[in-house]
Amino acid sequence: MELTERKKKVLRSVVDLYIRTAEPVGSKLIAQLPDMQYSSATIRSEMADLTAMGYLEQPHTSAGRVPSAAGYRLYVDELMADYRLSIDETKSINTAIEEKMQQVDKLVERVAKLVSQATDLPAISVASRFGGATVSRFDLILAGQGSIILVLMLSNDEVVNKLIKLPIELDESDVKVLSALLNASMTDLQAEEFNQSMLERVMRSAGAGASLVPVIMEFTVQTLNRQGRTNMAVAGQMRLLGQPEYRDVDKAQKLLTTLDEEALSNLPAVIQNTNGTQVLVGPENVAEELKDTSVVVTKFDIGDGMQGMIGVVGPTRMDYAKVTARLSYFAESLSKMFAKPEQPQLTEGKEE
Repeated sequence: MELTERKKKVLRSVVDLYIRTAEPVGSKLIAQLPDMQYSSATIRSEMADLTAMGYLEQPHTSAGRVPSAAGYRLYVDELMADYRLSIDETKSINTAIEEKMQQVDKLVERVAKLVSQATDLPAISVASRFGGATVSRFDLILAGQGSIILVLMLSNDEVVNKLIKLPIELDESDVKVLSALLNASMTDLQAEEFNQSMLERVMRSAGAGASLVPVIMEFTVQTLNRQGRTNMAVAGQMRLLGQPEYRDVDKAQKLLTTLDEEALSNLPAVIQNTNGTQVLVGPENVAEELKDTSVVVTKFDIGDGMQGMIGVVGPTRMDYAKVTARLSYFAESLSKMFAKPEQPQLTEGKEE
C-alpha cells in the first residue's frame, strides 16, 4: 500500500491533534480543520489504511485513532512543521539564562572571599565554559513594520535573538531563502571561522536578503565570543599588607594596583590542560606584575558545561603545603556540591 501525500497529511493532522488534546482523533474532527479539503468519509478510509500500515492504532473503547510508534517516527522524520519560537518564549529563555549567569557571578565572588579568609591571602575565583559554542540553527521571523527577528539556537541549548530593522522590503519567500542559506553555510562554526571570504560568499547567494548578511554575521560572532567569557573575582588584596615582604609601601602599592582581574586573566589558560593543583613560582607567572609572587591554583567542576578555578596569590615564601591542602579541599567540596545526584541503580534481589 502506497503512503500517498494525502495519507501523510491525514497522519500529520492526527498527530497534531492528539498532541494538543491527548484524546483519540476521529475523521469528523480532522475534516473540520481549515486546510483539510477532504470529506469525512475519505479521511476515514485513509485512517483505516494508515492503521493497516501500522502508523495509527485504535483504542478498544474509542472510534478514534492515536499515533503508533511508527507514526510518531514518520511524523518526526518527515511531517512535522518547523516550530518558531515566539518573542515571549525567547525572552523567557534568555531571562532564565541571565538569572543563571547572575547566580554564577555571585558564586564566584563568594568563593573568592571564602578562599581568601581560609588562606589569609588574596584569592581568585573563576568560572568558565568548556570549549566554544556554535550556532546549531538560524531562524528568521518577519515581525512586521519593516523588522525581522533573528533567532540563534546554540549548541549549548542557549537561545538568543535580535530585532533587526529591514533596510529593504522582504517577503516570506525571501526570508525562507536567506534562512536556508544561513543554516547551510554558517552552522557548527567557531567564531574565528567567520571571515570576509565567507561573508562575500554568503552575500552572493542571499538574493534580496544580501544586505542583512553582514548584520547577521556580526551579531553571530559577538554572541559566540560572549559564550567563551570567563566570570572572575578577586578578593582579599589588602591581606598582602600583613606579609613582611610587603611592608615596603612602594612595593605593596605597586602590586596592589595591578592585582586585579586583568592581571590574572591569563591564569585560566595556563592551567587549561592541567589537572589537580598547580603552583606557579615567581618568574613562572605569565603576568609581569606577578613575577615576584607565587600563585597556587586548582580546578573544580561546576556542571552545565562550566568549570571553576580557585587560587591564591602571595609571597614566594608562602606555606605551600598548607595552601595546596586547603585549596584542594575547597575544590573537592565545590565539585561535590555541584555534582548532579546519581540515579539509584536497581539490583535484582536473591530469593531466600
